[in-house]
Amino acid sequence: MSTLVEDNPAEHRFEILVDDALAGFTAYVPRGEALVFTHTEVEPRFQNMGVGAALVRTTLDQVRERGGRVVPRCPFMAAFIDRHPEYADLVTEAT
Repeated sequence: MSTLVEDNPAEHRFEILVDDALAGFTAYVPRGEALVFTHTEVEPRFQNMGVGAALVRTTLDQVRERGGRVVPRCPFMAAFIDRHPEYADLVTEAT
């Protein structure tokens, strides 16, 4: 299973492709240097395979590389960050 996570700025979301098929996304609203993440969704046929975690992990890594910050309003992303405190430094309050 090959995965690729890419930002789709036109749709305001990061998307994950699994074997070239759109498997899920995490939507955001840009607010200055921060991205407010509002919703994460994984297609039913890709659930319980670690696709959501891979999506969020790679998204957060890409945000970190850009020097950005996140506001995790999405419960899935917030829970992921709670379980992975190495990403806590990316969290900021909405402006």
